[in-house]
Amino acid sequence: MSTTAAAQVAARDPRLLSLWRAVHDRLSSGQSVTRVKVGAWTETEREAIADLLGLDRLPVSGASLTVAALERALGAGLRSVVETAVGPVGDRRSSRAAALADRAALWSWLGEHPLVAAEPALQDWVDQLHRAGLVAGSVPQTRSLLEQALAVLAALPADGVGLPVLADKVLHDPHALDDARRLTGVVLQALACLTGVALDHGSDGRRRLWQQAGVETDALSSTVLVAGLRLRGPGPVPLALGAWVDAGEAAVLTLSQLRALTAPSPVGGVVHVVENPSVMAAALARFDLDCPPLVCVSGWPSAAGVLLLRLLRVAGAGLRYHGDLDGDGLRIAAHLVARVGAQPWRMTAADYLAALERRPGGPPAGRVSDVPWDSALGPAMRAGGIAVTEESVLDELLDDIGP
Repeated sequence: MSTTAAAQVAARDPRLLSLWRAVHDRLSSGQSVTRVKVGAWTETEREAIADLLGLDRLPVSGASLTVAALERALGAGLRSVVETAVGPVGDRRSSRAAALADRAALWSWLGEHPLVAAEPALQDWVDQLHRAGLVAGSVPQTRSLLEQALAVLAALPADGVGLPVLADKVLHDPHALDDARRLTGVVLQALACLTGVALDHGSDGRRRLWQQAGVETDALSSTVLVAGLRLRGPGPVPLALGAWVDAGEAAVLTLSQLRALTAPSPVGGVVHVVENPSVMAAALARFDLDCPPLVCVSGWPSAAGVLLLRLLRVAGAGLRYHGDLDGDGLRIAAHLVARVGAQPWRMTAADYLAALERRPGGPPAGRVSDVPWDSALGPAMRAGGIAVTEESVLDELLDDIGP
């Protein structure tokens, strides 16, 4: 029998299958292999190995065999025999390295995504997902899930639409954001990081997060506060706003009223946007009938607030935003910068440090995220540990917006 034929017979001998499987496992390690230990052998397997190697006695059960001895006995490459008996030999070392590279590339892609870069509070979300690991151990499955989550986040804040409507619009499946879906949990994790609100897994907690993102919001209960804002255009809203400006009073606009606006055009090129109603009240007290255009988002912006700012931006108004210099204030500012094109106003590290010098005390700054417009602001606030509220810099703000 030729050596090639002998190797083929050995490859198909069922008594040697345990040997070939052990050799296959060692060769697939991706490392250099000189010896193979099979483990406990049956009497039949020991006889087959003795016949293969031409031994005058049975090998000890569990003994190791050299690759050189096996190749001499086979008269052929051990790898080809093993692949005939078991299947293709892999390379676990290379596979592990490739898998690690794929995972690293996935998290790098997510961490550098434009949405995360625009709202650095989302980096906490990235870190949470990284710690949780891959979906079913699969990079492609995880990337697909993350791409869907990012598509939903890019569509927020919504204009008071229902959750099934949002899901159908973005993902072409009205049930894609149902409570039981993994995707829903991932999106809510992101919203919790953005708003600084702990994720409550109860239905009320989930509903609150969706509502803050403008989802399933009642068109009458979602409102935004304005003062000194005149709009050109048809319909009752411009007329009503003009009347309130002439009276030196603030006005409240509902989401329903804003949806009815047709191509509104602001009178004046710049609209100042603030976080707290106290700033608007002080502006009205100082400027009265001459109060410049102001919008107050009253904390995390409502669907009505975001819609108004988008309408103003599309109409050509410049939006300048100021909020509390604390963790929540930075997240709100980054959100408005990213989503409506607002420009930060008196929200730099220099502004923060100058305010601390004038008034070193204040409430704690809370969880502070970095911001894209000033890389020094986040570190300065974390070092200072003190919040600078809008009320503490009220005179400077009013001087800036004064006519």
